[in-house]
Amino acid sequence: MSVDTKERSGQGIGKRLLIGFSLVAVIVLALVVLMPESQEGNYGIISVIPAVFLLIYIFWTKRILESLILATVLGLVIVHQGGFFSAFMDSLLGVGMEEDTVWLFVVCGLMGSIIALIEVSGGAHAFGTWVSKRAKTRKSTLMWTWLLGVVIFIDDYLNSLTVGSCMAPVTDKHKVSREFLSYIVDSTAAPACVIVPITTWAVFAGGLLEINGWAPDGEGLSYFIKTIPFNFYGWIALIIVPLVILGVIPIFGPMKKAEKRAQETGVLAPEGSEKIDISSGIEDVKITGNARIINFFLPIIVLLVATIATGTDMMMGVVITLAFMALLYIPQKLMSAEVFSNEAVRGFKNMLYPLFLMYLAFMFADMNTQIGFTRFMIETGTPLMSPKTLPLILFILLAIQQFITGTNWGMYIIALPIVIPLAMNVGANMPLSIGAVLSAGVFGSHICFYSDATVLTSAACGCDNFRHAMTQMPFGLLAAGISAVAFGIAGFVF
Repeated sequence: MSVDTKERSGQGIGKRLLIGFSLVAVIVLALVVLMPESQEGNYGIISVIPAVFLLIYIFWTKRILESLILATVLGLVIVHQGGFFSAFMDSLLGVGMEEDTVWLFVVCGLMGSIIALIEVSGGAHAFGTWVSKRAKTRKSTLMWTWLLGVVIFIDDYLNSLTVGSCMAPVTDKHKVSREFLSYIVDSTAAPACVIVPITTWAVFAGGLLEINGWAPDGEGLSYFIKTIPFNFYGWIALIIVPLVILGVIPIFGPMKKAEKRAQETGVLAPEGSEKIDISSGIEDVKITGNARIINFFLPIIVLLVATIATGTDMMMGVVITLAFMALLYIPQKLMSAEVFSNEAVRGFKNMLYPLFLMYLAFMFADMNTQIGFTRFMIETGTPLMSPKTLPLILFILLAIQQFITGTNWGMYIIALPIVIPLAMNVGANMPLSIGAVLSAGVFGSHICFYSDATVLTSAACGCDNFRHAMTQMPFGLLAAGISAVAFGIAGFVF
């Protein structure tokens, strides 16, 4: 793209942003004047306004960061009227003080450190050479990417960050667009986690099944296992990937243009990808010593084993792994203690932009909780529900809600206390109904523009997250359509 074209593009985006800010200011003033003083948490159809604005603004400006801020402010105006600014500051501080947010920053930041250290040690280079000897064609390389994602099933964060960062240099040799790589990585993250009973998703969901009265105490995991056959979206999204790689399902939509660009021009990443790429700056780092495959595999193995051994505690897993890497790399004289520390910090810093996006997404989710968006979606579909139609309606409504809010586990916390007694009251199949809720969560994690999985996958693969979401969406919607049919049929059969 020429300098003039970039300038015109920047001016166009700036103009759209200015118009958007002005529009929000007008809406905010109107809502402050016209909204009743209190709605007692029941906003009805009004609760949809921030979500609709968010989607329209994202597609119009292609700017996710500003869209999240403006949509959050809009929702807080509806809830708090003239006190929206104080409410925004409360949300800003409240989200930051939550244990889950601190956990996210520590775990994902240190995962960035682990990835940077593996790269500098030469482990990633050795892994690329090792894979290249076994995967000599484009299709076999992509199948290796998919298989590696299936194997690293413990957690979707661990999956996306590890597989994306390790396979990007390998797939680059075959001119695979970063959009296509991101799709493969993202489709083996959350989808795999929800159909394997020894993942962080399984532990979390099992606990919620106990808390909300379906599973007896201590049996949450065994009850989660009952839902696995009915987690249709997870299964279908996972299976579609190799079918696309092998050409059984042709590449279509925006992904086709991305692949054409990569093949014909050699431009693998879409414009603007450098700001989110966690490998940014690695080209300036000198890799010392011999590139040994053991320096790649041992940290990954320790990370997996430590995470499982500590009860799928990712924080313990990454801390133990970093300590192990220091004992592994420094005695080999691959780097000094000072270089080890510097590279760990560089890796953490490279995670800050994606983490900030996720922080804003959490604030948007917090606003949606205050405005009652999830409850409104479920209540809207309740009159249409029967024992046979409940799973299908739950999947559709919660999938839409998840696509808009991107809360993933947050949706489970809100929805399951409503869905479990509802399913019991109407006499619906419980494993099937819970499977519909879990599948909707995976869909949101997989497709939402600003969900944690989308942002982290984009960061690991070095792909602009808007382009990743846009190119992946047709395949996610294909999986969702097939899943909806499956839930519709299963509702009558079971």
